[in-house]
Formats: sequence, C-alpha cells, structure tokens
Amino acid sequence: MPKMRAKSDLPSKPCLTCGRPFAWRKKWERDWDNVLYCSDRCRMQRGASQTTAERAK
Repeated sequence: MPKMRAKSDLPSKPCLTCGRPFAWRKKWERDWDNVLYCSDRCRMQRGASQTTAERAK
C-alpha cells in the first residue's frame, strides 16, 4: 500500500470566486487543471461576483 501524503504536500490553487486556496482531492485527479472553484456555492455565484466586480470599475 502506498504511503499517504500530508495535506500540506498536496497541490493547491486559489478559488476564482472567493480567492481562498483549496487543495487537490482524489476525485479531481483526472480533471485538476479544469477545477476552478472551491465549492458548489462558489461555482453558482461566479456570475454574481463578476458582475459586482465589473460595477466597481
């Protein structure tokens, strides 16, 4: 059985909506490059946050 890795050793990237970092998960193994949001909530709010950012400009 392979040795487990510490969560701090896993790759992470920032969420496009909230900006918080989120770590790699096993279920995202084949699709990690396309994962952009940390949660379903952020994914559903992506349009709302972009329009808010555009209004601020």
